[in-house]
Amino acid sequence: MLRVEPLAGNRMEVWGGLECTVNRVGGRYYDQLELSGHASRIADLDRIASLGIRTIRYPLLWERTAPSSPREADWRWADERMERLDQLGITPIVGLVHHGSGPRHTSLLDDRFAHKLADYSSAVAERFRNIRYVTPINEPLTTARFSTLYGHWYPHHKSWKDFVAAIVNQCVATRAAMKAMRAHNPSIQLVQTEDLGRIYSTPRLAYQASFENERRWLTFDLLSGRVGERHPMWRHMALDGSVTAQLESLVDDPSPPDIIGINYYVTSDRFLDERVDLYPDHLVGGNGRDRYADVEAVRTVREGISGHSAILSEAWNRYRIPLVVTEAHMGCSREHQLRWLVEAWEGACNAKQSGCDVRAVTAWALFGSFGWDSLVTCEPFSYECGAFDVRSPVPRETALAKVIRDLAMHSDSGHPATDSNGWWRGTQRLTLAPYALSMRNNRGQTSDSACSVRRRLRPILVTGARGTLGSAFVRICEQRGLAVRGMTRSEMNIADPESVRSAIDAVRPWAIINAAGFVRVDDAECDPAACYEANANAVGIIAAEASRLGIPFATYSTDLVFDGTKREPYIETDQVSPLNAYGASKAAAEMRATSLHTDSLVIRTSAFFGPWDEWNFPIIALRNLAAGIPFPAASDSVVSPTYVPDLVNASLDLLIDGESGIWHLANGGALTWSELATEVGSRAALSTELVRPSKTDELNLPARRPAYSVLGSERGSILSSLENALDRWCDAVRAHTLTSSPALQL
Repeated sequence: MLRVEPLAGNRMEVWGGLECTVNRVGGRYYDQLELSGHASRIADLDRIASLGIRTIRYPLLWERTAPSSPREADWRWADERMERLDQLGITPIVGLVHHGSGPRHTSLLDDRFAHKLADYSSAVAERFRNIRYVTPINEPLTTARFSTLYGHWYPHHKSWKDFVAAIVNQCVATRAAMKAMRAHNPSIQLVQTEDLGRIYSTPRLAYQASFENERRWLTFDLLSGRVGERHPMWRHMALDGSVTAQLESLVDDPSPPDIIGINYYVTSDRFLDERVDLYPDHLVGGNGRDRYADVEAVRTVREGISGHSAILSEAWNRYRIPLVVTEAHMGCSREHQLRWLVEAWEGACNAKQSGCDVRAVTAWALFGSFGWDSLVTCEPFSYECGAFDVRSPVPRETALAKVIRDLAMHSDSGHPATDSNGWWRGTQRLTLAPYALSMRNNRGQTSDSACSVRRRLRPILVTGARGTLGSAFVRICEQRGLAVRGMTRSEMNIADPESVRSAIDAVRPWAIINAAGFVRVDDAECDPAACYEANANAVGIIAAEASRLGIPFATYSTDLVFDGTKREPYIETDQVSPLNAYGASKAAAEMRATSLHTDSLVIRTSAFFGPWDEWNFPIIALRNLAAGIPFPAASDSVVSPTYVPDLVNASLDLLIDGESGIWHLANGGALTWSELATEVGSRAALSTELVRPSKTDELNLPARRPAYSVLGSERGSILSSLENALDRWCDAVRAHTLTSSPALQL
């Protein structure tokens, strides 16, 4: 449990931020505001205000507002947003360029870039005279690296000379922008942001680490007028007369930040290693003198990452300028998102208590971000949600929103998912070539200040621990660092109220997931009473007990609650009308759960398959095809197959978020059983001629099946496409070699 201790002086604040990058790749711009939908949702500002946030990094981006010239700017979007922020009492930190290169008529290497940005900045300040804070260019160093050193973004150069020109040009442009804006409002303050991850290395590469650790300060040093002839970077940067003149002008006429914004991610710290044979080829590069791998320190360095407190203290000691963590975000499972924000907050509080002037922590990417796993360079983009999940028709609050609200109110954040450490603090993070640092060869020190577990962990109780779904929950909870207690039938008879109560009292869980029950659809026709007892009555018993204790409860239902007469995906509010005993038992279970525990989470899913179960449909199909055995499969029954790891991970996120009611979770796609067999056979490079498309009636199955039972959702489509899931399933099966047939080689 996070407990915010009293701080000397002013209290820490929670700021907010939107991922608003508009980066250019070739001739195309990728706009995060459009991808997230925020560009067309002014109501998002009210959602932000509901979190208790009163200061926000907000984009009035040059490329979006004035793509031609400030004289032809379209201010309608900016006017509407700035007016609403003022009404809500939220102070914007206005951003003008965010990982961008400007409109098409300019670039980071344009000699007139500074003049053009100043022109736009002046127009912004003239129109919005109450602006208090501005970030003319977000992360100039990072943007220069990605655009002119590594070639990921426009103008796609890969030279040190162009990198120097780009970062100096951006800092000169920042100074010009501040002068232009202060001509209208002298009190405007510069909030300058930059990533400040440290570089570590083997002893041999200490010279390169030292160089990069000096380079990481360039944005702040340039703006502060520190990069003169005695600066360690001077000889690397004074390459020609034009750059030297710009450097000297920044020394003579600096524009130091009023607030330093530190962006620090779990992957910000890097490690350099000349032992290239230990790493994949794509991680290996060099500097012309040595070949080496440049990898995430969190995956290699045994001592762990630097941590927020250490980075903030280092920045304070160097500049003595007020500090803010201007981006705190992680794209990962929900509990780790919570833990990272909590760790950033605690690190900032620790730095403040030690004497650093730290003002706030910014909850970044409030509406999530797209494509950062590929540096926003190629589609389709993956989505990382934030305080709100935009995959729902209306942005849906996640658990992160609740923690932000708690921090903004300076109260306890008691979510059980924050009780243990993030993955970056455990040994399981060391997935590359673990290395113990010799601190004599690396500037600075790593910090493990947030390593201790805060309290005795309360687990998630999972029933049916030996079944396909229950065992997957236990496995994935352990992988995610969520305390879990799997219960078998011998340990907890879900149909016996006394057994249920006794087991729950012994485990003392914070949530219960029911993955047990009668799963044999055709056998249920012969013994409907046993099916009803295990699937409906038992769910009622557990739901009532969870309700009595006031803890979250999740259980599973099926697409077989529908009769198949519809010809478009079924959504959560569609009327149920089961055709068989199994479907009827699940429909009854849904009613029991929602009536006995009003906050129950009931998840309908369909035809699930996973990499750890030898008896799911795709594995059986492959086993037959590999053995040369004909495989009959229904060609007139359309389903939405669901990948078990995706189902479990999404279920856990929803549970942590506190979601309730009926949710449909299925991978995006629809196909018949025979088409599914053909798909997996093709992926395994097996002949699919042995797949025998058949009518369902020809298979002589005791239980009737709906002809169409595809699941859609009106609450949010949060699982990947079926094609993507099948690709990952094949990879996982290859890795685990679970089939007992030696003839089957995926």
